Amino acid sequence: MSEPGTEQTAQQQPATASDSESSRVATAGSTDASPGAPSSSAATPATSSTVSDAPTPSSTSGHPESGPSTSDEQRTLPWWQRHYTFTGSAVGLVFVWLSLTPSLLPRGPLFQGLVSGGAGAAGYLLGVFGVWLVRYMRGKDSSPPAPHWAWLALLVAGLASLVGMEFFFQVWQNDVRDLMGVPHLRWYNYPQAAVLALIVMFVLVELGQLIRKLVLFLVRQLERVAPRRVSGVVAVGLVLALTVALLNGVVARVAMDWLNSTFAAVNDEDSPDSPTPTTTLRSGGPGSLVSWASLGHQGRIFVAGGPTVEEMTEFNGAPATEPIRAYAGKDAGDDIRETAQIAAQELLRTGGLDREVVAVATTTGTGWINEAEASALEYMFNGDTAIVSMQYSFLPSWISFLVDKENARQAGQALFEAVDELVRARPEADRPRLVVFGESLGSFGGEAPFLSLDNLVARTDGALFSGPTFNNTIWTDLTANRDPGSPMWLPIYDKGENARFVARPDNLGRPADPWGEPRVVYLQHASDPIAWWTPDLLFREPDWLKERRGYDVSPRMDWMPVVTFLQVSADMAVAVNVPDGHGHVYVRDVVNGWAAVLQPPGWTPEKTERLRPLMHSGENS
Repeated sequence: MSEPGTEQTAQQQPATASDSESSRVATAGSTDASPGAPSSSAATPATSSTVSDAPTPSSTSGHPESGPSTSDEQRTLPWWQRHYTFTGSAVGLVFVWLSLTPSLLPRGPLFQGLVSGGAGAAGYLLGVFGVWLVRYMRGKDSSPPAPHWAWLALLVAGLASLVGMEFFFQVWQNDVRDLMGVPHLRWYNYPQAAVLALIVMFVLVELGQLIRKLVLFLVRQLERVAPRRVSGVVAVGLVLALTVALLNGVVARVAMDWLNSTFAAVNDEDSPDSPTPTTTLRSGGPGSLVSWASLGHQGRIFVAGGPTVEEMTEFNGAPATEPIRAYAGKDAGDDIRETAQIAAQELLRTGGLDREVVAVATTTGTGWINEAEASALEYMFNGDTAIVSMQYSFLPSWISFLVDKENARQAGQALFEAVDELVRARPEADRPRLVVFGESLGSFGGEAPFLSLDNLVARTDGALFSGPTFNNTIWTDLTANRDPGSPMWLPIYDKGENARFVARPDNLGRPADPWGEPRVVYLQHASDPIAWWTPDLLFREPDWLKERRGYDVSPRMDWMPVVTFLQVSADMAVAVNVPDGHGHVYVRDVVNGWAAVLQPPGWTPEKTERLRPLMHSGENS
């Protein structure tokens, strides 16, 4: 083990066996050295520039002139061998391959380029870290550099395999696109994705190089007071601690402040398509307990939306009633419970309890409600409905799922309990039909007041949930305890006595056994990553990939540890960028769902088919 004074000696005799750390740093990267890992001859061998573990000629003779120095050898190598590592590049290439394996949804060239570039950079990092770890455990200063022919072989094999993987990627992409009715990618989209992936990977790896330089700087400073191994460990620990502190402290706080301010501003935005109501039957209108501005962006869209009396009259061929929509924004009360009480009082004020159907809707993070689920209900009962909801956040659903999930649960429970109390205060003969509905995070909140399916059917007259998440308690329980022989992506529970799972409308008749009442429908697509994502995907093959694939899932998709988890995670980012009836898009099928759950008087299959094209989901969450 060299002493701190070695550096000065090494400057006088650069080819001696005790090459200085500065010499190593100057030529790091020629072996399997980590650009993102610490480097010190013993503590961090992944960045050593020594050509091999054998003594050099100069070290055996004691004279620097007796053999070429390591630095001279490094300068004769091509730039990529000096700057990048063989093992890191090889592992990064494998990760790029894995990013092209089949997943649930179609991907455009831009998105796939980002995914593949990120995967390649992650693979590079793991490759160099693995080499560093092995060398560190063995107490070696370095490992032999890859010969020039190995780099050429990697280049040839990499190009050939990437062409092959791009072809395979095209095949499974075309499978999924055909299943969903999406146009195929053009031939030039594939090289576009490849070029973008290289750019993204390069940028991320260079960022790792900057981090490596910081580690090396810390190592050199610490070697003045501590042995090299200790210096390496301490330097890595300091960088990791600094990174965690930044992410958990400054970065997390700044990011959350930015998100809150950004989406709070969005929440305050008004839309010219959402004018202030002039009717007492809508929140924010005359006599309302809440102001129009307090409803938030999505709340104002919801309250101002829906079919008009004229449209429902024309559709049903009978005079319609103006529907009631009651809503309370996030800041209507001091807390979730108070906001729920205000929403319930809005329902009472508007006369909602005198309507035939009262629907409690749980929103997604931004306060969004799927307009199709609300409008279909109003069309079916010709306006004799009241829908009540409340906002608990203004963050998008995927962020709310991470930081506001408990708020979604509390909001769903508080709102239902407040409305249910009002309903049960009326004589039983005068009570409206009480139903619940929600999509995605809204379905999670919609289930929250109920401990089980039995409790749900005992306390409501029906429910419609679309795009459930793995955190949905009842949905997860029913799926896990499904009848033998039914697939996970389309289960049958208790012979379909009360709850049915639907990927397309004809599944409502599955099974053929009698369907009791009240009824619960879960709309779920086999290609919906929101429904099938779970941490268990990391190391456990899910049943939906063991069984026959769903209607719109490529038969080429198979489970791979970690890879499938990451692929489905990536799919969540594009879950709504597909046609209706696939991914996380639920629009027209909600008509069939409500018709089956509530069986409106005089409603016919013909009306269902006429209503389906009129549906839209409104602004996305």
